[in-house]
Order: sequence, then C-alpha cells, then structure tokens
Amino acid sequence: MKHKGEVFQHFLNFKAMVEKEKGVSIKCLRSDGRGEYFSNEFSEYLKEHGIQRKYSCSYSPQQNGVAERKNMHIAKIARAMLNEKNLPNYFSVEALAIVVYIMNQTPTTAIHGMTLEEKFTGKKPNVSHLIVFGCIAYVHVPDEKRSKLDPKAEKCIFIGYSLEQKGYRCFNPSTHKLQVNRNVVFDEMVSWNSPLKVVEDGEARNGDVSSNVEQRITIN
Repeated sequence: MKHKGEVFQHFLNFKAMVEKEKGVSIKCLRSDGRGEYFSNEFSEYLKEHGIQRKYSCSYSPQQNGVAERKNMHIAKIARAMLNEKNLPNYFSVEALAIVVYIMNQTPTTAIHGMTLEEKFTGKKPNVSHLIVFGCIAYVHVPDEKRSKLDPKAEKCIFIGYSLEQKGYRCFNPSTHKLQVNRNVVFDEMVSWNSPLKVVEDGEARNGDVSSNVEQRITIN
C-alpha cells in the first residue's frame, strides 16, 4: 500500500479471495486501534456483513503480540537479505514480499510442522523453484526482440516470484525495467555489487594473483 487509506479496499480484496477459495465467511476482524480501520465506510461495512471487530488498546502492542512479533521477524529477515546482496532500500518491498512467500512454504511448529500453504490449500508446496533473493539473473531475450549479433541474455537482479504468471520477477538496474520471464539462468553466489577480480596476463602466466585488481559494479 502507498497510503493507509487503502486498507479498506485491500480488506475487501482479501475477503473476496479467502471466501471464494475456502467457501467460508469472515466472522471477526482483529487489528490495532489505528484510524485506518475505523473509517465510516469500513465500520458500516463490518456492521452490514455481521463481522465482529476486536482491537487492542491504545499504545498496547503487547495485546497484539503475535502480529507484532511476526512483523518484526519479517522485517529482520528482509533487512538481512538486502544486506547480504548489498542492495539499496528501494528493494525493501520486494524483499518483504519474498520473505512472506518463503514463510508460507516453510514448516512451523504453530501448526505441528506443516507449512502455511499446506494448511490453507491442503497440498504440500513445491520449493524446487526457490532462488536466492538479489542474485544475478540472466534473462533470455527472444529472437523477435534482438538481431543476430545482439546478446541472447539480459543481466538483471532476481527480486521475486510472480503470483499471476509462472515466471521470475527480474529487474534491470541499467534500464530500470522490471520483467517477468520463465527462461532465466541464475548465478546465486553473485550479486550486482559483487567485485570483479581481473588478473593481468603477466600475473596469470606467473601464477601470481596476489595483486588482483578489483572493479566494483554499482547500481545507477
């Protein structure tokens, strides 16, 4: 969300998705006491659909401890992922989204070792497609979009999974364009800001690599 005023519309979208997939109705909404949950439109909708409202007291985050701890946990993992690949903070939204995506497919003791996705859908998730966040992604360029001498792949950063398509979300810092593609080769050990070690010809012949020259690539 860009603005807290979008909470009501996101709740409507979530309600429609959950009730359509599970065939059940939401009976209670639990939140903190922030104003975005108490607009006239929001309150009237809850009354009209018989949804009970429960919320924590002001300045009492401990009353909503499960959600607060989970939010803190998500933020810590996202921060670690960004730092590991030396990515700027404007990738934080993608990092947070991918943390939640992974958590939904990770076993938890809260539901006796099952994954959240399995609990919700009844099917065990396939995790073979998981890739290290922020690694280098070489995205295939279709024949229709290049000439004979153009590169066959475009160097990008892997930033997540598409929920609408069967593909990987990749961002090109050079062109500032985001694309979703299924034909991608990953170098999970390397990031966009990783140093490149260049060995001069003479050093290579003598087997001396102690004075390698380092070149650092930065995001424009």
